[in-house]
Amino acid sequence: MDRDSAYTNLAEWFEYLNQDCDYENWSQFLITRLQGYPVKKGLDVGCGAGWFTRFFQKNGYEMTGLDISAKMLAAAQENARKAGLRGEYIQGDIAKIKLPRRYDFVLSVNDCFNYMPTESLSSAFKNVASALVKKGIFFFDVSSPKKFREKVANTICADDREDVTYLNFISSEGNKVTMDVTLFTRRADGAFDRKDERHVQYVHEEEDILKALEGAGFSVVEICGHLGEDKADSDRLCFLAQRR
Repeated sequence: MDRDSAYTNLAEWFEYLNQDCDYENWSQFLITRLQGYPVKKGLDVGCGAGWFTRFFQKNGYEMTGLDISAKMLAAAQENARKAGLRGEYIQGDIAKIKLPRRYDFVLSVNDCFNYMPTESLSSAFKNVASALVKKGIFFFDVSSPKKFREKVANTICADDREDVTYLNFISSEGNKVTMDVTLFTRRADGAFDRKDERHVQYVHEEEDILKALEGAGFSVVEICGHLGEDKADSDRLCFLAQRR
């Protein structure tokens, strides 16, 4: 079966299907952690449909969104327009792109770095460092090895709603996790269209992330689980690092 690339079809439904992830509390956690630093201008790497970018803007930060997916950026721009917000959105791969300006902080949450193999973390983190001012803050997370290996590997996820049905068939081989996503979206005439796309993510061990951060010139300030919980039991590993 031919499948589209990640987020070709899911982009317009992404925030709708993720309403249960408590974006509001998640965003407030991020801002609270950053309040101890003199930061104003931020870059949201892997901004997706723009929820965190918009939340930070609403709280007085100057934000730029970066994403590799044109469809996600289109959704982010439309969501910003509906919210009455204006911001810059850039298409690019953080493992390859050299950004023309510097920021006080770089934010990247909700799996962005899981979409690249471990060997690409070094170049990605170096590009983040080059986009930061000296002593700038890098705050990001990854889905934890525990989540991949104990919760989602070789499972099927489903979400059936009035206007869309989401199916995710997840298979795992080594540190590579393949997610074959099928969407059934309701048309105006009541019939459904089927759309298929493939997502590939990678499991990153904490020590590999720390090695890549060190090599990119970062000092790690804090490592915790999702929303500050114990990292040993969390579905996410959150890293707060500072450019040296």
